[in-house]
Amino acid sequence: MPDASQFLLPRGFRFAAAKAGLKKSGRADFALIVADVPASAAAVFTANRVTAAPLIIDKEHLRATGSRVRVAAINAGNANCAAGEAGLAAARATCAAAAQLFHCLPEEVFPSSTGVIGVPLPAEKLIAVLPALAAALGSDFDHFQQVAQAILTTDTAEKTAFARLKVPDPAISDPAIASPAIPCPSGPSKEIRIAALAKGSGMIHPQLVPHATMLVYILTDAAVEPAVLDAYLRQAIEISFNRISVDGDTSTNDTVLLLASGASGATIGPDNAEFAAALTQVCASLARQIVADGEGVTHVVELHIEGAATDADALRIAKAIAHSPLVKTAWAGADPNWGRLIAAIGYSGAQIDPNRIDIWFGSLPICRDGGRAPGFDESAAHAYIAQREFSIAIQLNQGQGSCTFWTTDLTVQYIHINADYSS
Repeated sequence: MPDASQFLLPRGFRFAAAKAGLKKSGRADFALIVADVPASAAAVFTANRVTAAPLIIDKEHLRATGSRVRVAAINAGNANCAAGEAGLAAARATCAAAAQLFHCLPEEVFPSSTGVIGVPLPAEKLIAVLPALAAALGSDFDHFQQVAQAILTTDTAEKTAFARLKVPDPAISDPAIASPAIPCPSGPSKEIRIAALAKGSGMIHPQLVPHATMLVYILTDAAVEPAVLDAYLRQAIEISFNRISVDGDTSTNDTVLLLASGASGATIGPDNAEFAAALTQVCASLARQIVADGEGVTHVVELHIEGAATDADALRIAKAIAHSPLVKTAWAGADPNWGRLIAAIGYSGAQIDPNRIDIWFGSLPICRDGGRAPGFDESAAHAYIAQREFSIAIQLNQGQGSCTFWTTDLTVQYIHINADYSS
């Protein structure tokens, strides 16, 4: 009996993974996502000014093709960053070889890399296994999962997410109601599928424009024009990938790529609330999975900042807390030291009144009007944040600004992982 998960996969894509010899573990480290025909594409990249070679090539290729992608070629084990012209040449050589194999333009190939920075990428190893990858392509869930595993570095598990929605079929529906923006669940409809995979565990504090590396690939079989697809992606990342942090480090390689094959025959136009919600759901799921699999993580924390002067102030406070070593190490020890939270709020740069700050750990009152809450129970607070996952709510009483943010503790294991990462 086939795995039911395969029916969630969008039509129009095939997948394969192979061992190119980049990972010291000897595991699969090179993967392809191939669209049957050039797919509409939208992508966002790191805001780090040190940018890996594949990202430079990706931007060139998207401009050249009008945002169409036929092949996504992803390697793990080498970031292809800080390698100068040799890095650019390696990325271009890989694209040229893939283009020849799949009878497409080199500009229709979208390369990605993750791994150690500053080490030349041996493109010849990738090129050597391309024919085997082409022969192994498949559209089932097993092949999809092989790609999800091949792109991992320090991750402990693959990260995937899925969604489905139905839109009315304009060819056979009432024209008065058959609009992509107005679902018609009782009439004839077409199913749209979204599937996504990601890697990310360390070096996680994405700052994706416009606003260890995170790589995200989102696929849909809807027909969506590139400019429309771009608007949906940018909306979704603001409340998902741009709201997470493991260690406060922004990678040189962060990439989110959204591809639309059109193979479902269903067209999505602008302002389709149902499609936007499904895409955001998938992005948020992957974002939380990345945080949960953070290097050495023993606690996952959901921060709710309310009552800030603006949403931007709420985000400043969330990031100040999420990036504080003192706060994160207190969480590692399940120490309910809320004074460290107050200090981080104070230096965040946000507008605050120290005498109006309230804090809760879950439903437990911790701080009231800037001081210790009358009902503060240290033992109960310790027991609550000793859980693997917990939430902290902060009310600033300054305005209507708010933010939800996901982050982690900072442990000795994180230090061990990163002290030995390149050796």
